[in-house]
Amino acid sequence: MEKPLNRDVIKYFAMFTMLLNHIAFALLPPNTLLSEIFINIGFFTAVTMCYFLVEGYGYTRSKKRYAQRLLLFGIVSEVPFCLALTQGEIFAFCGFNMMFTLFLCFLILCAREHIAGKLPRTLAITGLTVLCIFCDWSFFAPLFTLLFAWAKGSEKRTKCAFVCCAASFGLFNLLSNGLGRCTPQESPLYAAASMAGILLSGFVIVYLYNGKRMDFGRTFSKWFFYLFYPVHLLILGLIRIALL
Repeated sequence: MEKPLNRDVIKYFAMFTMLLNHIAFALLPPNTLLSEIFINIGFFTAVTMCYFLVEGYGYTRSKKRYAQRLLLFGIVSEVPFCLALTQGEIFAFCGFNMMFTLFLCFLILCAREHIAGKLPRTLAITGLTVLCIFCDWSFFAPLFTLLFAWAKGSEKRTKCAFVCCAASFGLFNLLSNGLGRCTPQESPLYAAASMAGILLSGFVIVYLYNGKRMDFGRTFSKWFFYLFYPVHLLILGLIRIALL
C-alpha cells in the first residue's frame, strides 16, 4: 500500500506544530500543562525542517538561489522573531531565527559536498556549527542535518538518525533540567516528553511519507512555507505587546 502523505502535507503540519510552539513561548503562562504540551508538540517542526533541507539540497535546481532564499527570509524574520519571543518587555535580541540556522546548515551541506580535504572540510563544518550556537536550535540543527545527510537513501539509517536526534535532545534536556524550566526531579519526565515531537516526525517520515509533492498548488505551497514564518511571528509579537 502506498504511503499516504506527501511532502507538502507534512510541511503544513509542521507549520501548525511550530505555531503551537511559538504560541506557548509568546503568549501562554510558562510551566503550565498546556504550554508544555504545545512546546513539546512543536519540537516536531525543527527536525522535520532539517530533514527536508537535506532532501531539498539534493533535488534543487539551483543551490545558490535556495541559499539566497533562506538568507533573505532569515533577515526578514529576525525582527518578528525577537518581537514574538521577547519576555517581559517590548523588544530584545533573542538570538538569530531558524531561517538563519537553516542557511548555515545548508552551507554545512555545501562544505560536506564540495570541500575535498578532510581537515579543511571538518574545520569548515565545525566553524559553521559554532555559528549556529547563536541561532534557534543552536547545535541541534547541524547535528540533525548531518545525521540525515549520512542517512540519505537508507530507511534503516533514517530510523537510526531520528532515534539519535531524539536521544540527543532528550539527554540535553535531562542534563539541563529543560534549560531551567523544571526541577532536577522533574527533568526525566520533561526529557522524555521533549523527545515526543522528534519521534513523531520520525514516524511520519519513515512510515507515512511517500517522497512526492502535491499534484497542484506547488508554487503557492513553496512561498507559503517561507512567508508563514515571519508573518505568524509578527502577529504573535504584536498580540504579546498588546497584552503587556
